Amino acid sequence: MKAVVYEGENRMRVVDEKEPGSTGARDAVLRVTTSAICGSDLHMYEGRTALPEGHVVGHEIMGVIERTGDAVTSIKPGDRVVLPFNIACGYCYNCHRGLTNMCLTMNAQKPHAAYGYAGMGPYGGGQAEYVLVPNADFNCLKLPGRPFDSWEEDFILLADVFPTGFYGAELAQVAPGKSVAIFGAGPVGLMAALSSLIKGAAEVYVIDFVPERLEKVKELGATPINARAGDPVEQIFALRAKLPGLRGRLRPGEDKLQGVECVIDAVGYQARDDQDYAREKPTQVLDNMVKLVNPAGHIGIVGVYMAPDPGGKTAQAKQGVFALPMAELFDKAVTVGMGQCPVKLYNESLRDLIIAGRAKPSKIVSHRIAIDQAPEAYQKFDQRVEGYTKVLIQFPWARAA
Repeated sequence: MKAVVYEGENRMRVVDEKEPGSTGARDAVLRVTTSAICGSDLHMYEGRTALPEGHVVGHEIMGVIERTGDAVTSIKPGDRVVLPFNIACGYCYNCHRGLTNMCLTMNAQKPHAAYGYAGMGPYGGGQAEYVLVPNADFNCLKLPGRPFDSWEEDFILLADVFPTGFYGAELAQVAPGKSVAIFGAGPVGLMAALSSLIKGAAEVYVIDFVPERLEKVKELGATPINARAGDPVEQIFALRAKLPGLRGRLRPGEDKLQGVECVIDAVGYQARDDQDYAREKPTQVLDNMVKLVNPAGHIGIVGVYMAPDPGGKTAQAKQGVFALPMAELFDKAVTVGMGQCPVKLYNESLRDLIIAGRAKPSKIVSHRIAIDQAPEAYQKFDQRVEGYTKVLIQFPWARAA
């Protein structure tokens, strides 16, 4: 089968790999119809993780079940499913509580597992024609319809970015009437904006410096903030000060609420320096969030922070250790939530929003490619050129299968 493998810094290659062989009694083999390149895949592409060369990548996967093990009871060959990027057992202490992002049994090294990702266990990725699905009854979300129907490009986003964006809004405690700012208009940031609007936020600002991404923000109905036009925090302060009715509702002393109540980091440790976007500054978004969040506000961090980072500029950065303005966080009594999304907590509800026509996450999809085009797509996505925002790898041979 064809598969995308990591071959070292800034190198992905399409190779012939063996198809998944015998399945365990509780496992299944999926024939992939659509996979996607995630923004977090770029950390691996750039050599900023410890992923070994030759590993098949890709954790956003959907398709049709090819075969199942003898103990699989609720999923059968021919079923259309999407896979949460978390691989979970379903029975450990954390899985019982719905925290499949922290499954304790599927990765001997750490409390989480995923398809084709650094530090997330030995599992092969899904940017391939077939993928092995462990614990298939638990790790498959069944879908209606047929491959490549009008829902295909929406359903693939249930593997990661739509639930992760929604989780960011949950961590930031977005609710009806709230004001929200999101750093990063990549796929997760755009899905955090969509999710905040679904949850009833009154104001949603999204900060980025890539023009095509800022256009996507507008299409979703949120307010784009171009970080190249000046300090993004000050831009939001200025915009909110001009909002009709905002000043009129404030009592004396409440002008301290010039920021927003909910802030989401959808960038992570490869944030760019506001003073020079050619340079990285890992704490730039963290610093901006602390300035922007109102007293007693909420911060949600779903942008990736990971170690080891071979590309870190200091010994501490290589280990993911950064200085934070803790005194200001404490003084403002800010709550902070963070981490990978427990996809299974949200994917059923978000699937049903899609089916009902209440959510159309595929608005962010920019490119559809064949697997042989993946290396070039990685390069362009990493360079943020030609409108590369969300790239889907589709397998046309599966269309007729």
